[in-house]
Amino acid sequence: MGTGQSLWQQARHQLLTLFLAAPCPLCQRPTKTWLCPCCERQVRLCQLSTPLQASQFDLPVISWGRYEGHLRRAIGVFKYDRQHHLAPGLGRELGQTWQAHRPVGSSLPLTLVPIPLHPSKLQQRGFNQAELLALWVSRISTVPLCPQGLLRVQATEAQHHLSRRARQQNLAQAFAINPSQATYLRRRSVWLVDDIFTSGATAQAATQVLRAGGIRVAGMCTLARTEAWQSSLARAKS
Repeated sequence: MGTGQSLWQQARHQLLTLFLAAPCPLCQRPTKTWLCPCCERQVRLCQLSTPLQASQFDLPVISWGRYEGHLRRAIGVFKYDRQHHLAPGLGRELGQTWQAHRPVGSSLPLTLVPIPLHPSKLQQRGFNQAELLALWVSRISTVPLCPQGLLRVQATEAQHHLSRRARQQNLAQAFAINPSQATYLRRRSVWLVDDIFTSGATAQAATQVLRAGGIRVAGMCTLARTEAWQSSLARAKS
């Protein structure tokens, strides 16, 4: 009787574990963590050994990984399949990397400002992925978050198919400083936060707007960066 009860309890526990485990968003295997162990290992293969790089427009950029493979897939399902539960795992990795590698120099206190979405895109998607990542970077680092520091005042077309020049033109008038946050931001050193660093056009447009408003921009941190950016950086140095 005792053995039978024990076997039943074990079977019941296994069934409950199976039903309580959510499917991994990348492979659909049951998992009780943000990704199954196999997919998490694959994502970690994309981690950069040198997260900190200089950009061609005088802005340090810290990125956790390369925009390829399983990291690219994870970002895609996070953004487009509304897999919000990926934000803590991805955001913690970015926060720890940013803390470990950010340059120290400014005497001003730091604040994090996510790259905003236009209200129409925000309504369509339901959330701003950069803001969710920045929230976790803030929690890990205890650096305050200013989620509405920048506004997206012009809707822009998708960037992924555009050349660098076209990206810059697309974003030329896209951002504005939130008037209600301007005084606060002028007393801080800003780190921008986004999910992907591609050509640098988004970071450049946001940085120009903030600096024109008398706000110091110390750098940008992103979850991933592309080889396209590395190529453009190499061309700028040559």
